[in-house]
Amino acid sequence: MRLRGQAVRLTAIFGETDTYQHKPLYHEIVRRAREAGLAGASVFRGVEGFGASSAIHTARLLSLSEDMPIAVVIVDDEQRVRDFLPELDELVTEGLVLLDEVEVIRYAGREQR
Repeated sequence: MRLRGQAVRLTAIFGETDTYQHKPLYHEIVRRAREAGLAGASVFRGVEGFGASSAIHTARLLSLSEDMPIAVVIVDDEQRVRDFLPELDELVTEGLVLLDEVEVIRYAGREQR
């Protein structure tokens, strides 16, 4: 699928140690996004952050944290992203899920073989 123009970006932010059935939570979200046929998903590891607990998690050498922030970003048309939200309701028990409108300038997907 190629996107261009208006789209919605879903960003799910949670801790690196969050799991689903003993596997990293981000892996399950990406797997389900692919299974749902969404345009794509990317996982980003944060270098520092804090959430509801106000505890700062950082990658600085002197205070290494084992629970760094993780962000899973998905961009697709609004309805497809909204249809995926029940999956996140099931998976993300602690964290933050954001939706924002974006404009896709260029998406160069791989051609199907």
